[in-house]
Amino acid sequence: MTDPQASPASSPKHEKVGIGAYIALLLAIVIFSGVFYKMPEAYKWLGAFDFTTLIGKYGTVAGANGNFVGTGGDSARGGFLFALSLFPGVMLAMGLIEVLSHYGALRAAQVLMTPLLKPLLGVPGYTGLALITDLQSTDGGAALTRALYDEKRITRKNLVTICAWQYAGAGCISNYYTTVSALFSLFLCPVWGPMVIILVLKFVGGALIRTVLSTIYRKDFENDR
Repeated sequence: MTDPQASPASSPKHEKVGIGAYIALLLAIVIFSGVFYKMPEAYKWLGAFDFTTLIGKYGTVAGANGNFVGTGGDSARGGFLFALSLFPGVMLAMGLIEVLSHYGALRAAQVLMTPLLKPLLGVPGYTGLALITDLQSTDGGAALTRALYDEKRITRKNLVTICAWQYAGAGCISNYYTTVSALFSLFLCPVWGPMVIILVLKFVGGALIRTVLSTIYRKDFENDR
């Protein structure tokens, strides 16, 4: 009996893709890719088109370092507050994608990204938005991937491959330009060099996992069509 989770992924590829869909896709890429993250003062207004900037930050609790989670928390209560702090990013990502997909962003991604993602990772092009979102928000990328799986747009094999891609260097753009930026003055190579290596290795990791699933664990995904 066929596994219901392994049913063919529904695809928007047969729907007409107009100029509005490509504009929606471009806007999605701009928002989630971090292109306008930490712009110079003169162009700071472009941060309105950046996902991390739109999320913003929490205020601080008096006498505590960080945000409303505070310091010194542990166990179930500490974990609950940490999980609660993830809600805004996930909700914003899901809301933005829902609006952009209504205007055809997923259909445009299917057309433009399938020639790249299908040979390398074996996943359909519309998963590209989940991958792009992961560059800035691990939570948003995970939420979008889960939504694609629940809607049966991707198979279990696609899901594992995408997770492998996202897991390596998750949230790399926001982390790189916040944490690592303190060391930029010591770099002996262009600042963008390590970022390119991270992105390349994400594809290498995803392709490696895809190969393993297609060989060693092939029988586990025989009904995964």
